[in-house]
Amino acid sequence: MKVLIIGAARSGTQAALLLAAHHHAVTLTDMKQIDAKRELEEAGVQVLDHGHPEFLKMENWDLIVKNPGIPYQAPFVQYFVEKQARIVNEIEVASWFTDQFAYAAVTGTNGKTTTTTLLAELLQRKRPNARAAGNIGVPLSEIVREQGDQKTDIALEVAAFQLVAMEKFHPVVSVCMNLTPDHLDYFGSLEAYYEAKMLVWKNQRGDDWFLINLDDPEIVRRCADLPCRGVTFSLNQPADLCVRQDLVWLFDQPLFALSDLHLPGKHNLQNAMVAAAMAVKMGVSADQIRAGIQAFKGVEHRIEFVAEIQGARYYNDSKGTNVDATCVALKAFDKPVILLAGGYDKKTGFEGLKPVLERIKTMIVYGETRAQLKALRPDAIVVETMQEAVDRAHQLAGEGDIVLLSPVCASWDQFTDYEQRGRQFKAQVHALAAQSAASQTSQPD
Repeated sequence: MKVLIIGAARSGTQAALLLAAHHHAVTLTDMKQIDAKRELEEAGVQVLDHGHPEFLKMENWDLIVKNPGIPYQAPFVQYFVEKQARIVNEIEVASWFTDQFAYAAVTGTNGKTTTTTLLAELLQRKRPNARAAGNIGVPLSEIVREQGDQKTDIALEVAAFQLVAMEKFHPVVSVCMNLTPDHLDYFGSLEAYYEAKMLVWKNQRGDDWFLINLDDPEIVRRCADLPCRGVTFSLNQPADLCVRQDLVWLFDQPLFALSDLHLPGKHNLQNAMVAAAMAVKMGVSADQIRAGIQAFKGVEHRIEFVAEIQGARYYNDSKGTNVDATCVALKAFDKPVILLAGGYDKKTGFEGLKPVLERIKTMIVYGETRAQLKALRPDAIVVETMQEAVDRAHQLAGEGDIVLLSPVCASWDQFTDYEQRGRQFKAQVHALAAQSAASQTSQPD
């Protein structure tokens, strides 16, 4: 098979190595420099970086593998769309080489990463080589290259970008956690984005499960014609998966007690409920689930406690890249917070923040969207960068205050991704904590 991979990054590189190992003729092209060029070429991959040569359009490709982050409207990709070329993504390709793998797929606007991370930890209690993969940052192709001949359970985080380029990918159990406006810059309309999310169940069948969030009417109305078994869940009403008498129940089986979960907020309870139910479908016992829930410490960049400085507590929610995520983060605290917000504009607007503005004591805005956020909260303090926002928050924060980075926006105006943003925030907070500690110890009695 003659394959063109558009976009290297980690997933494109791993897909190229996997396909080359299975004796396919692979060409990998990227607008930027490809750091793994030597390894790829030694594996037999043709590598073309620093641009997409025009001659690639003249070749007869059996398959195009596109990086999910590259829009279909990008001129080079659009050419192949108009030619009706076969275009898939890295997860789809990797799944072709995994007869021994069983998949639990997690999508939705928010909660994906926490649910996927916890689910992987629960699956590892049944099968130690179980892994988390996909949009969480680990390409499925990488795991296939490492353990493709082993029986393996995979907790797979799947973004809408990835779902639109799936052909045969088949999870045993899947969920769409929720649907709220996001990524309109990519999909063009809310309906297109929502429909992309619901593709997670399109190849399921028979006894496979799709978990239906009864608390989300957008999801409920899209589940009339499921090809598999629908298993309902709710925080607020009777469902197959719900809370009764301080226990989480799936059908007639208790899975864990509310006191077993150590993460704050109802959203984390929902994440844990879903992960536990998916683990049941994947063969994890109730005892293993309970032990896994008790041991779970949370996810980096998701309402992550960083440090306490002179009585003020600092939290990193850099993964809060949309209105709904930031609303959830604000609701996790029982007092008003000093909120740091701003970043790349995904064209989704910020009106949805209005119901939670009362939860904000002081708002410090920065980045590309600072003027829009200032219009929403006129008393907001405006700075240029996140670093300046942290310094300003440190000046303002007093005993008992909460300082929360939950940007409401993507990071791409000033950072490569939300992880870089979150780690820079944590480094700056830790530096401030060290300075504070040093000044305290240097003061005379």
